[in-house]
Amino acid sequence: MTDTTIKKVEAKSSPVGEMGQKYLAPGKSVSLRLWEAEPRGETMLATRREYETVGYVIDGRAALHLEGQLIQLAPGNSWLVPKGTEHRYRILEPFTAVEATAPPAQVHGRDR
Repeated sequence: MTDTTIKKVEAKSSPVGEMGQKYLAPGKSVSLRLWEAEPRGETMLATRREYETVGYVIDGRAALHLEGQLIQLAPGNSWLVPKGTEHRYRILEPFTAVEATAPPAQVHGRDR
């Protein structure tokens, strides 16, 4: 049977997660979230997540430390954080980006 679910999510009224992310359209296998004007700050603690993340920078700059590599992120860049890899971000200037996570980050406490 084909899944015919249709969802539309308005960013201005979407739920906000504990880290400040806005949860956008969720699917069964993938979900979308928005980081909007995240402030410049200290490097976050390294973490490993039980989901894969791909992202796209809309505005601002950040440094992504991923398994010993340093990746500079700027507008127009996209990135991948494979499931289970150690990583951390440092926001260098107010940062806006959209990310897709698979499986959905907000399900079963994966975002904690």
